[in-house]
Amino acid sequence: MSKKIAVIGGTGKLGSALAWRLARAGRDVIIGSRTADSAADKAAELGHGLIGMANADAAAAADLVIVTVPFGAQATTLQDIKPHVAGKIVVDTSVPLVPPKVMRVQLPPEGSAAVKAAAILGEEVRLVSGFHNVAAHKLAQDVEVDCDILIFGDEKAARAEVVALTNAIGLRGVHAGALVNSAAAEAMTSLLIFINKFYQVDGAGIRITGEFGTAD
Repeated sequence: MSKKIAVIGGTGKLGSALAWRLARAGRDVIIGSRTADSAADKAAELGHGLIGMANADAAAAADLVIVTVPFGAQATTLQDIKPHVAGKIVVDTSVPLVPPKVMRVQLPPEGSAAVKAAAILGEEVRLVSGFHNVAAHKLAQDVEVDCDILIFGDEKAARAEVVALTNAIGLRGVHAGALVNSAAAEAMTSLLIFINKFYQVDGAGIRITGEFGTAD
């Protein structure tokens, strides 16, 4: 049986785009939001069998959880779902952008948003991070997304599951090592925002060159 997936913060740009891609690929997906009504409205708008719940309820009902809230809401959102995610894979997509200077790298004292998430959720959660460097508006369209998705995590099996899920929705997931390595992708987001503005690029991304073998 395929796993039920909750996209927490699923009414935002990244969350709704990921939920739409996952549901369109045949996955059983719940959109989570601060209110059940907001989540249900977005689910109805996107279609493909999506349903909506409040964040905590969505996390409790799911087997795998993807957190797509802004960095400023990361801590409170993770505390909200923490009682419901022990033993589950949680994918944190948080990028520590600090307005108004979002084109400057400003990593948190913990070293990265992912390490901060690990401290909040604790060791019982199979934490993975990813989807930092992909343009949400491109994910939300039926187009080829010309960038790779770097996936980080200390547990190889959990990381591999998220890589496979990424591939299943028409992207290319790339194993990028331990959770602490997430700092590199989080920092790169500010660089990409600068590049987008400076060169007037419609969603710059990262592509890893070279021929990939089959990972074991």
